[in-house]
Amino acid sequence: MSTSQVPPGSAVPDSASASPWRRNATGWFGWIVFAAVIAITMGIYEAIMGLIAIFNDDYYLVGSNGLVVSVDYTVWGWVHLLLGLAAIAGGVGLMQGRGWGRIVVIGLAALSAVVNLGFLAAYPVWSTLVIAFDVIVIYALTVHWNAVKD
Repeated sequence: MSTSQVPPGSAVPDSASASPWRRNATGWFGWIVFAAVIAITMGIYEAIMGLIAIFNDDYYLVGSNGLVVSVDYTVWGWVHLLLGLAAIAGGVGLMQGRGWGRIVVIGLAALSAVVNLGFLAAYPVWSTLVIAFDVIVIYALTVHWNAVKD
């Protein structure tokens, strides 16, 4: 229905004001959405890594004594699982345009990079990829902070 066909007195939804994302969006809007999708995806993978570490200690390349922080894989599993679930929540918040979502995802991406640095010996290729994506997410969310107003 076009605005010329709307009955008098009816409210016409303004698509520019329907979402806080579109109000002041710039070209960096796509990077914010990309960061949210990557945060959710990485959260799922972190949770899967955590579940594997909890239930199958023999899956990884080295024993827990060969890691930077020498703790049992069950502990590493719970750390990855909790980090993954928090990343999923932060990514969903970021996708909804919540201000706290941006802060949470930046913090979790930094924490994930540190955790995966400690986990590098057990799963080198995957940990390297996770660290690279964490850096990209941090970049996407911080380089143009005001590009998308919350």
